[in-house]
Amino acid sequence: MKKIISLIASLLIVINITYSQDLQTDKFETNSGELAINFVKHGSLFFEFNGKIIHVDPVVRMGDYENYPDADLILITHHHGDHLDLNAIELIKKENTKIILTQKCHELSENLFDVIIMKNGDVLEISQLEIEAIPAYNIQHKRDNGNPFHMKGEGNGYVIKFGDKKVLIAGDTENIIEIKALKNIDIAFLPMNLPYTMTPEMVADAAKAFKPKILYPYHYGNTDTSILVELLKDEKEIEVRIKKM
Repeated sequence: MKKIISLIASLLIVINITYSQDLQTDKFETNSGELAINFVKHGSLFFEFNGKIIHVDPVVRMGDYENYPDADLILITHHHGDHLDLNAIELIKKENTKIILTQKCHELSENLFDVIIMKNGDVLEISQLEIEAIPAYNIQHKRDNGNPFHMKGEGNGYVIKFGDKKVLIAGDTENIIEIKALKNIDIAFLPMNLPYTMTPEMVADAAKAFKPKILYPYHYGNTDTSILVELLKDEKEIEVRIKKM
């Protein structure tokens, strides 16, 4: 029995080592401490800041949520199944976890407690963060019935202030005027896959307008990220970083 327990423990150590190697992380200094951004997959991320864990759009099939750290705060951009996953939320939710989501998400997850509904334009201070919900919607790409893949007013993007760093999580959107009008964004996540969000040309157009210091394309599926790099190669104010998303 002891040998079996020892073998199981050894296997768990190997699994944890593999997990730590697979998870991509970038770190940034702010005036309130270090910000770590952990890149999961697709639209799923989580942040570490001031001892807090902030998950964005956790989805079980995108990452190892049984082993990722529990959330102090969860942000959900919209109600589609690749962004709203109640099973993933349950895996990382603690007794005092706060969940920020849209009205549409709330209607589909009435059993969730400690939820905060934010609509486009709302600003909230929570867990030493300032969070603004901004619009996220399609203007060009539509379903066969003529409706946009993402309707205006149903989804959120989020601008989060981590100390003196402003981070944009755009959600599922196109290069809408509300994004292009943003100011002083240090780090931006813009989606780039068809037919649901943006082409590389749309991402480049948005980035040239609001000029984030660092741009991460995410939610990009099979889109060729080198196209975006080429489109922005002369934009010296914008550093494009490509992660396996």
